[in-house]
Amino acid sequence: MISSSRDWRGLLFVAPFVLLYSIILVFPLLRGIWLSFTQVDLFGSGQFVGAANYARLAHDPIFATSLLNTFKLTLMIVPVLTILALALALALNSAGKGASLLRGIFFSSAVLSVTIVTLIWRFVLAPDAGLLGEASKAIGADPLPFLSDARLVLPALALTTIWWSVGLPMLLFLAGLQQIPEDMYEAAALDNASSWTAFARITVPSLRRTLVLVIMLQTAAQLQLFGQSQLLTAGGPSGASRTAVLFLFETAFAQWQMGYASAAAEVLFVIILAVTITQYWATGRATAAQDGR
Repeated sequence: MISSSRDWRGLLFVAPFVLLYSIILVFPLLRGIWLSFTQVDLFGSGQFVGAANYARLAHDPIFATSLLNTFKLTLMIVPVLTILALALALALNSAGKGASLLRGIFFSSAVLSVTIVTLIWRFVLAPDAGLLGEASKAIGADPLPFLSDARLVLPALALTTIWWSVGLPMLLFLAGLQQIPEDMYEAAALDNASSWTAFARITVPSLRRTLVLVIMLQTAAQLQLFGQSQLLTAGGPSGASRTAVLFLFETAFAQWQMGYASAAAEVLFVIILAVTITQYWATGRATAAQDGR
């Protein structure tokens, strides 16, 4: 009896969190699933249409293009961002005021809002009076229309996102590097191991979990890329930079098709979940195989 009473009292401590979590996350998720099976605008009660929204999505070329753009951006951003963050962490993994100052400089972009970031990069990328445009004119070259050329707009968005997002993974790698015992590097030095050997045999295996965390977090984040596309290009030119989240935003709040937008959101949710689980499973198998050797 006493044990049961203690159990219930323990549940009371977590009840506020569970209630808040359910209101903020669980209820909107279930509500979104229900809306995806209805035809409803922002103000109506809606009409149940079954899987009609999903069938329409399967034949919607605009949605397919937005998914393709999202995948392209993710592939452009995540590998470069991971390698760059690791390189910066290795370079700044030292004591001293200079290293601390540089860490703050590289992390400073991460605290900016997406609005500020896009304003900065609009001044950089604008061909008429932007920084890159003026630099091109100074060397006698024609400025490149990064934001109005379908071939250049996705690399421009990727560059903007990498500059904005490099701070957090850099700090995660720094935290991981500082957990590696110095004795391991000293032992490698006594065995005349090269810097590359120490990096491949000590640093990378020790950072495996951090590396997996960074890749999974950044993949999930870039599959939800929205603000840069909306504020820098509004999805243009001709939909060349429209991402999946921008598509569902336009569908919901410009066309007032909440049910259709909810269906697109659920498809994106399933894709992100599948990609994350696949990454976790693949890295788990790779780790198990390496440990088994």
